[in-house]
Parts: sequence; C-alpha cells; structure tokens
Amino acid sequence: MRGWRRSAAIAMAGAGVLALALSGCTPQGSVSIDVPAQVDAPLPEATATQLQDAVTAAMTATGSTGAIVGVWAPWSGTWVTGLGTQGPGGSEVTPDLEFRAGEITGAMTCDALYGLAADGTLSLDDPIAKWVSGLPGYDDITLRQLCDGTSGLSSYTSVLEGTVLSNPDRVWNPRELMAYGVAGPRLNSPGDAYGTSATNYVVAGLAVERATGESLSAALAERVWQPLGLTATSLPAPAPAAAGAASLPGYWSQPSAEGVWNCTDPADFTVMSSSYGGAASGAVTNITDLGRYAQALASNALLPDDSDRFANPAPVGADQPTWFTAAGGAYQAGSLIGQFGWTPGYMAAAFADPATGLSVAVVLNNSGGNKNTGAWLAWQLAAIASKAPAAQGQTTPEAGLPWTAEQMRDSIAANAICAAPAG
Repeated sequence: MRGWRRSAAIAMAGAGVLALALSGCTPQGSVSIDVPAQVDAPLPEATATQLQDAVTAAMTATGSTGAIVGVWAPWSGTWVTGLGTQGPGGSEVTPDLEFRAGEITGAMTCDALYGLAADGTLSLDDPIAKWVSGLPGYDDITLRQLCDGTSGLSSYTSVLEGTVLSNPDRVWNPRELMAYGVAGPRLNSPGDAYGTSATNYVVAGLAVERATGESLSAALAERVWQPLGLTATSLPAPAPAAAGAASLPGYWSQPSAEGVWNCTDPADFTVMSSSYGGAASGAVTNITDLGRYAQALASNALLPDDSDRFANPAPVGADQPTWFTAAGGAYQAGSLIGQFGWTPGYMAAAFADPATGLSVAVVLNNSGGNKNTGAWLAWQLAAIASKAPAAQGQTTPEAGLPWTAEQMRDSIAANAICAAPAG
C-alpha cells in the first residue's frame, strides 16, 4: 500500500454539529490528522438528497427505525444528520445521540497494541502466550496475526449469540469469551488466511491490559480517545446500560419459525452489558467522533510514519472482490480504510480515504439483517459523495472507487429482511 500521511489538517463541521479540534493534548503531545482541509459548508442539495435516499432505503431493508450518518467531502461540504425515529412511534433521531460502535472497537484495540509496539513495550511478533496466560500450545500465533485477522482463532460470537439474545444483561469475563473462541475449531493455520473473529480482539485486549497494567478502558482512553479528542467515545463498565446518557435505542429483529422477520415490533437491545463485545465491539461513540476516528485510522495518525500496520493486507475471502482486504485491525475497500460491524442493536461502519479526506460514518439501529449491511451502506454513500461537485475555489479529486452506488444499493436490497409499507 502507498503512504497515506499528508500535511494538511481537517476541521470537521456540518448540519448543526460543531467542529471538533484537530488535536488532543496528552503527555505525549498533540495528534493531528493529516488529510485535506474541510470546506465549511453543507454538501449540495442534490448530493444530500441522494445520500438521504440511500440511508432511508437501508433503514427500510433492515427494519431500522432510525439512523445517524456523517459524510465529509473536504472539497465540497458535509452532511451530518439523524433520520427516522428512536423507535416504533418514537421521537426524531438527532445526530448527537450515542450508540454502540460494533467491531470498530476492535480497530481501537489494535491502535493500542500497535502503539505499545511502537514504544517498545512489546513486539507484534511476540507469541500471544507471552502476554496472555491460559493459552498453552498457542506459540504459533503472534500478536500481529490477531489484528491482521490471520490467527485462525474461531469467533466466540458464533457460539454465544443465542445466549446474549436471551440474556443481554449478563456480564461476561473476557477470559470466558476467549475460552469459547479458543475451544472452537481453528479457521486456518496462523498466517495462512484472513478470518473474521471477535476472539482476536478479546485476546489483543488482554495483551494490552497485561502490557500496560491498566484496564482496557483506561489504556484506550490514554492512547486513542484522548489524543484524538474523541470526547464521546468510551468503553463502558460491564454493568447493563444504554449506550450513553442520550443514546439511540437499538433493536434486533428475529425471524419466526416460518422465516418471517419481525419488522414491526423488534426486540429492544438498548440496554445490555458492554462486556459481551468488550475489546471487539463494546465501545460507545457518536457520529462526529466516529467520523474523526475513521480519518485517524485511515491516515495512521496515532503511529510513526514508518508504521507497517497496513503494509501486507490479506484478501478478505475468495468470494470477495479483490479490492476488499484486511490488515492491522482494519479493512481496505479500494482507497478507503476503516472498519464495520455488528453488535446487538446496531450496525455501524466508518471509512475514510486518507488521500482525499472523504469520510463516511453511519449507524443503523437494527442488527437483524446481513452483518455486511453497514459496510455496503458506507460504500454506497462514499460512491455518491465522491462525485459531489467542488465548492468555489476547490477541485474535485481525481479518485475513483471500484464499485458504484447502484451495486451497493443492490447488495442491501438483495439482503433485505423487511419491506416498505404497502401503499
């Protein structure tokens, strides 16, 4: 992959959301995000209409009552908004509401792990058993392979989804989650192939705690959220709670025995224990923080210029497009870098292009549909926004994406679990 750091800063603004400062003051100093400067203006009405139509169609397809979305096209403008309602018949969604970040949390866990490697506390080539006890016989897996997704460890979520569905308040010990993942059959030999697994991030989180002597929450605050000024992002205590004092309610539709999805009265998963997601998907955030984080992740803002975090991406799968790869706790989709995922009640995605600064963050408040839906929607929005006309004095970047908005729209529609109301 090419180098992605550039010497321009961004100030995010848009649609009633105040701009965030570009740097956070920490004992180590300030961290800036090197992407092109953002035009302080709304996106053109025609572009915003296309974006809104895409989001509302995805809401219908997933049975989501609400969504929050942010799109930042530095050469053109911003679009940050809430759509729909906070529940069936609920109040309007506003863009300041908090929500669970899903597997984007895993990228943050890997931020901390790579940071510890950069300061010499550990080596990414260390076997996981050096930093996480209770893993005898796993010296063939390295810390780097956890974040690259090539460890071969099974995901605990495939075993425990039914349990969390019936008891979302249960508090889980991360070692218990790790045990379920380790007990499953290996997906592949270490380093051979990419495989999605929440267990990777849980083990990485335990290694971060061992290396720092801190809780994962404290380590992420010190090494990720505070340096980037992410004031609405945290890893909550394990006690059952909503995703913040003012949170977007989350729902999880389920199919009947006949395969018909409950789209009118989905199960409410607003309140649950963050411990089930933990280092993999337990963080909460808001859309402005998430957009900023996407740019920081894509531009490698938290690591030295010579970081090899994204140097050797692996294909996500033989059945996936060649432009879709993974490395370092993140995905590359064409020129976009980011993460996406699922946690009970929410599907979220955040991607950015480090060269053009184009950034997209989105959350849907129903997790019942295909778990790739968040990514498909983010990529659809990126395709639309990439064609936004330049503001006065700006130039539209010469950058293309290897998919069209229509292709992503069709992927969402083909996997819809809910239909538009009759009439």
